[in-house]
Amino acid sequence: MKSDIQIAQEAKMVHIKEVASSLNIQEDDLELYGKYKAKFSDELLSKIESNKNGKLVLVTAINPTPAGEGKTTTSVGLGQAMGVLGKKACLALREPSLGPCFGIKGGAAGGGYAQVVPMEDLNLHFTGDFHAITSANNLLAAMLDNHIQQGNTLGIDPRQIVWKRCLDMNDRALRNIVVGLGSKMDGMVREDHFVITVASEIMAILCLADDMHDLKKRLGRIIVAYSFDGKPVTADDLQATGAMAALLKDALKPNLIQTLEHTPAIVHGGPFANIAHGCNSVRATKASMKLADITITEAGFGADLGAEKFFDIKCRMAGLKPDAVVLVATVRALKYNGGVPKAELTTENLDALKKGIVNLEKHIENLQKYGVPVVVTLNSFVTDTQAETDFVRDFCQERGCEFALSEVWEKGGEGGVELAKKVLYVLENKESNFKPLYEDSLSLKDKIKTVATEIYGADDVTYSPAAEKELKRIEELGMGDFPVCMAKTQYSLSDDQTKLGRPEGFNVNVREVYASAGAGFVVAVTGSIMTMPGLPKQPAANNIDVTDDGVITGLF
Repeated sequence: MKSDIQIAQEAKMVHIKEVASSLNIQEDDLELYGKYKAKFSDELLSKIESNKNGKLVLVTAINPTPAGEGKTTTSVGLGQAMGVLGKKACLALREPSLGPCFGIKGGAAGGGYAQVVPMEDLNLHFTGDFHAITSANNLLAAMLDNHIQQGNTLGIDPRQIVWKRCLDMNDRALRNIVVGLGSKMDGMVREDHFVITVASEIMAILCLADDMHDLKKRLGRIIVAYSFDGKPVTADDLQATGAMAALLKDALKPNLIQTLEHTPAIVHGGPFANIAHGCNSVRATKASMKLADITITEAGFGADLGAEKFFDIKCRMAGLKPDAVVLVATVRALKYNGGVPKAELTTENLDALKKGIVNLEKHIENLQKYGVPVVVTLNSFVTDTQAETDFVRDFCQERGCEFALSEVWEKGGEGGVELAKKVLYVLENKESNFKPLYEDSLSLKDKIKTVATEIYGADDVTYSPAAEKELKRIEELGMGDFPVCMAKTQYSLSDDQTKLGRPEGFNVNVREVYASAGAGFVVAVTGSIMTMPGLPKQPAANNIDVTDDGVITGLF
């Protein structure tokens, strides 16, 4: 079969005006970025506010292998399949980060015959949203250091600066740096840090903001440092809010593109789920629900990360009530969770499948705790055997879950019809009784413990002395009612990526805690998770190139 990029480059795209018209959007309500990309105008978002909401379907997954398991591919294929069945569906997806694109996973536009296009544009610079977020983040950092240099009237303690610079790239050398070296005019010498752009609080803020007014309120609340007398210093205190908002003016508008089968896809925002909240923007999701009968959205990595944050952060803050959840599994990921090395995942191994399927079982149980009907889909690979597929199907049906085989990678929308029919059956016949996992009134420690014990299966939570101290300060500052955003490895239900399957008898260790006051949640960093990833020994970037006539190769 052809590579993803070959399929994408051979696709016959229609003008984005045609895609928009399928959602009853007029050309005047679009801001065009060439023929195949557009942003929604603010006027359009105001016009559709009174429209009735369609159904909301979340696509999530089990714990993946390092190669990923096709959650976006399944989302795209499901959207295309709804079109095959004559349903008015729209996708609401995240924008890819350059980090994994050049790192280990390659692109994030789906795969095979279930992709969003233009694939190269989406994976590289797209409409510039991530660059705007990076610039706004680093403007705030520059204004912070400049304030200290120019007399420090706010009394900022340089030892208590918590705002970090960012870059949308995997660059481990920037995790811990020293700034201000040189002469007295080059600033105060201090330790500093970088995070990847998709872990920046500004990314989370953009994805949770309702409009420009809400965006500016959230930006203004960002805590950048603490003063010598222990008081928080904010972006508002530095008078940085307006300039940051100006940089984000266009980035706040959702983007419209299409799938290979011309299903509309609103792609906007992209926080990582292992180190941020993992969901596309609230604006995009709400717009899609106003424009289509069925919105298909996804949340990053496994259900222990993306889905938990989608439910407990995004839905809580935005007042969303999902109607169904699709849980993506693959035979190879289940065997990986059963202890099979990555190089041997293509060989039939029912014993490993039986051992690893407890991972799927735990994710089913977790999703059922939120009161939303679950459909399990097995993302088909050519190396899967009939015996392996039958085993997974029987396992799911024994647990009262709807099950469908997905062949969208190979067959596009037609390969997702079985899944689409199951989802439609659930939407029409099963009621969602959605509720978040915990109440706002719980203490931050109790919220963290609830997620760790109920979702991860941990026995308890331990804290570093620094995390204990910061939790106390955050609650004293009045942020104890915030939800928690857990930064954790995606490869295990625990905080140790080597513990596969369904780990038992472990504690989760919280080594760092900080308040994202603008986003409105508290981040708890667990295990060895890094907010600035590094490149692997053989980065995907090694294989990416561009021909003399401008055709990009090597993206996958």
